[in-house]
Amino acid sequence: MQRRRFLCLSAATPLLGIGTLPAIASAGSLPASDGLRGYDVVTTVDLGERTGLGRVWVPLPAQQLVDSSGAYQRLVDTRFDAPGARQAKVVAGHAGARMLMVEWTDPDAPQQLTLTNRVMLRDRAVDLGANPKAGTATAEQLRPWLRASEYKPLDGIVADTSRKIVRDADAKTDVEKARAIYDWIVANCHREGSVRGCGTGDVKVLLTSGNFGGKCADLNGLFVALARASGVPARDVYGVRVDDSAHGYASLGKSGDITRAQHCRAEFYAQGYGWVPVDPADVRKVMLEEVKGGLPATDARVRAANAMLFGAWEMNWLGYNSAEDVRLPGSSQTMPVAFLMYPNGETAKGRLDSLDPATFRYGIQSRRAA
Repeated sequence: MQRRRFLCLSAATPLLGIGTLPAIASAGSLPASDGLRGYDVVTTVDLGERTGLGRVWVPLPAQQLVDSSGAYQRLVDTRFDAPGARQAKVVAGHAGARMLMVEWTDPDAPQQLTLTNRVMLRDRAVDLGANPKAGTATAEQLRPWLRASEYKPLDGIVADTSRKIVRDADAKTDVEKARAIYDWIVANCHREGSVRGCGTGDVKVLLTSGNFGGKCADLNGLFVALARASGVPARDVYGVRVDDSAHGYASLGKSGDITRAQHCRAEFYAQGYGWVPVDPADVRKVMLEEVKGGLPATDARVRAANAMLFGAWEMNWLGYNSAEDVRLPGSSQTMPVAFLMYPNGETAKGRLDSLDPATFRYGIQSRRAA
């Protein structure tokens, strides 16, 4: 049976019924004054390993991301085509994780999925030099972002490292603590190009290895863990780059084929300012990848990125969620995934390798919406 669905993004019901449901808006209905840019992001999946059971879980963009100045991301429309699927439903997990789950039970079916998301994005910045004016979050609201997780323990070497950084910087406020941790990561860590995907995000392994190298899930995950250990609420935001950088950084953008452009960012909470965007991992990316042979910390391009990425995100990137230790609903595998940033899949033979899109056979394309 051919299935085509238009997801009702405002509905809380996870199971999709038969028929067509309206989206919450169309791209043309958003006021130009919002400064939002539109993108169509198309994910295709082909379970080449066809068995009597095939499942995929594809992360959906966050429906709306908002800071003190308003929405900087809106999911406008989601649609998909999954020929021969037995079921397809939107599953809402913890920490904002929403995914499209599709299941096939007919090995003769195409077992293919095409998922299209239209998102509107606006660059985001928090002026930390201004008087704090944002609302104050409650302790209950912030509690989830102060907890330890499987890959982010807050005791042992993580706690010791955090205390030393904060003490050496004589940092007192949340902003001062976050700045000290950010600066320490930029100065002491490095991007390791040989790491698969975005890394594992296992900060204890990173700190105990003696080699503070990794990719965005490792370095920005380390920022989050060290900030939490210092008492500053923090979280990763997992997503994907969707456009080239307007600031001229070749290493900080990707358009067209974004199959391997997943990127994890981070943010911390400061009373009076709200959630503050940071990205120390991308500073190290500029140092390693912007030009052949790398750039020193003293280079003007590195210094500009360093200044920009404490308090701002260029939104040539979309965010999925902040979930950690994610269990895939309906999976026959009990092991959770560390984070939901890639398409995931399994067949009757077991879980597929999300970091090998050539074998798993998935692709992601991004284009500016007309």
